[in-house]
Parts: sequence; C-alpha cells; structure tokens
Amino acid sequence: MQQPLESEQLDPERDAAPVKPVQTGFLPIVTNWFDRVFVSIYLFVALELLWMRFLEQAIPLTVCHVLAIALGVLIVWRG
Repeated sequence: MQQPLESEQLDPERDAAPVKPVQTGFLPIVTNWFDRVFVSIYLFVALELLWMRFLEQAIPLTVCHVLAIALGVLIVWRG
C-alpha cells in the first residue's frame, strides 16, 4: 500500500467547515436587534432624566429628544 503524499494528507484547517463571521458592532456584547432596541429605550429614559435634572433650565427638552432618538437609531442600526 502506498503512503499518501504530503500534499494529499488531511489538513484539519482546510477540511473544517467554514465559519460564519460574527457581525460585530461597537457594543461590547453580542446582541440581536431586540437587545439593541432594549438598550436604546433604557438609554433614552436615562438621558431624559439626566437632562431634566441638570440641563432643562438652559437647553430645551426637545434637543434631548432629538439626541436620544438619533442615538437610539445609531445603536439599533450599527450596535
């Protein structure tokens, strides 16, 4: 019986099933769209409360709404 050539020997890296790349965002955890929506809602509430406590006298709350919605969209889309 003939010995297989080096090029014919099994290579575990070559014969392994292809690994699907994991999509990574800027969040430090693995998330799906529901997780990102949940994080966005919590961030929206926290930002609104902090804004009302510290900045509402100087800057209107509408600015906070716009910033919070933009940040939420960014988290859901890219997070």
